[in-house]
Amino acid sequence: MIGRLWNWFWSPTAKYAWGTIFVVGGISGIIFWGGFHTAMEATNTLDFCISCHEMEDNVYAEYKETVHYQNRSGVRATCSDCHVPDPWLYKVVRKIQASNELLHKALGTIDTPEKFEDNRLRLAKNVWKAMKETDSRECRNCHTWDAMTDKKQKRRAWKRHAEAKEEGMTCIDCHKGIAHRAVHKLLDEDEDPYDGKPDSRRLPSKAAEAAAKAAAEAEVAAAKAEADRMAAEAAAKAKAEAEQKAAEAAAAKTTEMAVASGSGDDGNWDNVAGQDIVMLYPGQASLEWVLNGRDHGGGRAVRRAGDRCAECHKGEEADMGKKIVTGEKAEATPIPGKRGSIKVNVKAKHDGENLTLRFQWPDAGHTPVPFVDGGKMDPANQIKLAVMFDDGKVEMAEQAGCWATCHNDSRYMPDAPKADALGAAGDVGKIIDIADGITKYVNDSRTELEYKGKNKKPRGAWDKLVEKAELDSKMAEGVFMDLIRFKSGEGGKTESGHILAERVMTTADKITSNGVLTDGVWTVTITRPLKATQAGGVSFEPGTLYTMGFAIHDDYTSARFHHVSLEYRLGLDNADAEINAIKQ
Repeated sequence: MIGRLWNWFWSPTAKYAWGTIFVVGGISGIIFWGGFHTAMEATNTLDFCISCHEMEDNVYAEYKETVHYQNRSGVRATCSDCHVPDPWLYKVVRKIQASNELLHKALGTIDTPEKFEDNRLRLAKNVWKAMKETDSRECRNCHTWDAMTDKKQKRRAWKRHAEAKEEGMTCIDCHKGIAHRAVHKLLDEDEDPYDGKPDSRRLPSKAAEAAAKAAAEAEVAAAKAEADRMAAEAAAKAKAEAEQKAAEAAAAKTTEMAVASGSGDDGNWDNVAGQDIVMLYPGQASLEWVLNGRDHGGGRAVRRAGDRCAECHKGEEADMGKKIVTGEKAEATPIPGKRGSIKVNVKAKHDGENLTLRFQWPDAGHTPVPFVDGGKMDPANQIKLAVMFDDGKVEMAEQAGCWATCHNDSRYMPDAPKADALGAAGDVGKIIDIADGITKYVNDSRTELEYKGKNKKPRGAWDKLVEKAELDSKMAEGVFMDLIRFKSGEGGKTESGHILAERVMTTADKITSNGVLTDGVWTVTITRPLKATQAGGVSFEPGTLYTMGFAIHDDYTSARFHHVSLEYRLGLDNADAEINAIKQ
């Protein structure tokens, strides 16, 4: 029997039969594979993905507003590029998993906008979890570490990517909400969305969002009304004689205004190198705003990695100021026509006993403030220039400079306490002056700082003062920001002060300044002893770096409506200093 089978197997008839089977099988396989592949690819097209109204009416509409849909290069990443693996095996697995989506399509789980919104956070967390587990494999179809270059990225992006690569992070750790609504903002910054725990919070419906928007607009209107009230009070306090004098001086001296309180500057700056520093309009971007990731994408890096503002934002000041001054972000009461940034040329020198700083910048003319009668918040002072110094003792000063003193509950800020809250402050009002609202303060003077604003808590810490004895001890230890301010009014007044629990200003001792407006350019010089002669002063020594920040109130403005610099390192004859005071 076996012999017969063997002979038949090798017979012409059998060979023909086997050949037919192989040919038919091969053609069938090609047709099957081609059909399977065609069907697989058909389900990867954008048209297929948005063929159901659940996708077309919701996520597709959002996606069309993002850079992945339309950009300067013309490269479009479609749904499958981000949500379907490229390797064949993983692609098949994903298609099998998609059968669950067909089930929920039949069940109508998300067949209305309301149902979709109720499930959005849950669905998003599923995607985040999957991308975390695959090391953001789909992102890496287009983006790779090796293709990134510091020449093509902004400073902060390059720094973050370099650190992420070093720490083994993956794309989805930071880049949630890049193609759809920012549902990730419902998560606390420190919440791990990959732990599998249920999250009962739901993304607000569009109706709820509309209500929230209306409430926000009402808050803005209330803030504007409060700003109007405070501005009116400030204007009323200004002496009529000083206001008239300032107005007459501004009209009569259009080309030159010289004011001084005595100058320690010898006028010789030819051998001193200067640098252009761009100051930005900060709006309501407080320290709490900087620390909170929902407001500021670098919040976590500031808190955890100790990033400096200048490390990420130097070179971007003009763009940032433009966004804020127009009300695009962090500003509830824009001033139409106000410039978003000021380029200031800064020079520094010393003679072994005194430090002298010179600031030069172009005047911009008058832009009336719409919420102040007469358009001038501080009619007596066309400009004010303030400089702050820290010698390493103030929390956040080395990272944020002036922002270490700027809080969400200060005057004109979103969480500034109302009159009734100030009136009920108790012992706080006995330690600091709160009659006209909250001025600048540093974290070291408070027991805690609310920066997240969770559950609608006001952000800041104005009423969380440490004990008076501890404040006195910190003052003695030098835990304060040294502050010098030049005011163009009142004959060119120079003030000296400090910031710990509040801003305290006094008449300057042995500190001189001079300000002049010539041919449309302001020049302000400030000279102070290297060794502090007043309480609240920082002493400067060779070999040490100090943090310096400065602010300019131009065009008769006051309070937060100013321009500020990022933090800079100041030193004496120190090549490592960003502002190096050379001995002359």
